[in-house]
Amino acid sequence: FVLPLLYILFEKGVKLQPPAFKKTAVVSLLLLLSVAGFSQQKIGLDEAIQTALRHNNQIKNQQLQSAYAKALIKTAADIPKTTVSAEYGQINSAYNDTRFSITQGISFPAVYNRQKQLLTEEYTSALLHTSLKEFEIQKAVTQVFYGIVYLKQKQLLLEKADTLYERFYQKTSLRLQKGETTIIEKTTAETQRANIRLQLTQVQQSIDVALLEWQLLLNTDTVAEPMATGFKITGIVLQDSTIIAGNPLLKLTGQQKNIASAKTSSEKAKLLPELSLSYFNNTFKGTGADNKQYATSDRFSSIQVGIGIPLFTQSQKARVSASKIQEQLYDNQYKTAIQQLQNEYNKLAAAYKTNTLIVQYYEDTGLKNAELITQTATKQFMNGEINYLDFVLLTNQSITLQSNYTEAVKAYNDTVIQLHYLTLQ
Repeated sequence: FVLPLLYILFEKGVKLQPPAFKKTAVVSLLLLLSVAGFSQQKIGLDEAIQTALRHNNQIKNQQLQSAYAKALIKTAADIPKTTVSAEYGQINSAYNDTRFSITQGISFPAVYNRQKQLLTEEYTSALLHTSLKEFEIQKAVTQVFYGIVYLKQKQLLLEKADTLYERFYQKTSLRLQKGETTIIEKTTAETQRANIRLQLTQVQQSIDVALLEWQLLLNTDTVAEPMATGFKITGIVLQDSTIIAGNPLLKLTGQQKNIASAKTSSEKAKLLPELSLSYFNNTFKGTGADNKQYATSDRFSSIQVGIGIPLFTQSQKARVSASKIQEQLYDNQYKTAIQQLQNEYNKLAAAYKTNTLIVQYYEDTGLKNAELITQTATKQFMNGEINYLDFVLLTNQSITLQSNYTEAVKAYNDTVIQLHYLTLQ
């Protein structure tokens, strides 16, 4: 960055005296450091999860859905419209009179209470949907986070192998110049080095794709790479499979049973009678029953109370029966969900035990053997104690051991993540 800047200044004919040269170099170096610092922003897992929860659009949509369900609770007391009517004509006699009336229908309070209970259960379901979406986003962030960490670890291993084969290539090239070996040895070294560099290119491409997915999950303009304290995740304590009771998906499935039960109660309440109340106010012109003469300025009032008895209930009773069937359906789905999650937990627990043993082997023995093989093969090849075929064979064996450890840790991490989000430990 500094040298091109100085070259441009030189081409423009700018003469830099020592103080000016020093000042320009310092400014350029600071710019270089700032750019490098910006491109190397890091973020930890906890911070990444919080960022995703704040900015992820799917969670925002689900939160709006919960707010919508909450607002609907106030619609439980859906009282029918008030009817206001007026009449004019020969209502009571040959004279023209006026009559005004106000009529209001209303259901029994139990109807509104059960409707409110149903809407409340649906609001609870919306909240659980939000929790489930947050749960899924956290899990996705964790998986992509450690997926990138795995790819970075694999990149480091390939870079280490690239260094070994670079030295091997340089050694064989020098030996070829001296006539101490054949072109086959040099070609072998070049082929091994090219193979490693192709793998490095593929890994870098995978990292770039993973970072795009990472940025989408966090929904931020700034690209910050995951920063892990270690490649391997802390282990988990295995328990009885009943620990899956706190799983958000299971809670949501169980809530569907509550909704179905509340809906059945609401449908039953609709079989209750309805009440109506009316108020009438009218004139009476002429001689009344009390032998008094009344004019249009005289008004008379009355009220009417009625009850609507449901006589034709076949349709509503069918709705109640259908709702009861739906209760059974959701109950079976809940039981099935329990069985599936418990089965998944048992399989993951078995995989966790196996993966733990495999990782432990590599940490106790495998990695030490790999390091010993690399050091010994390199030393013996440089001293001419082994030929290039033996060196390649031993080096590949060492790289394979280290690569297998990386894959074993990845499998271990995947299992831990699955168990953690299955049991919420």
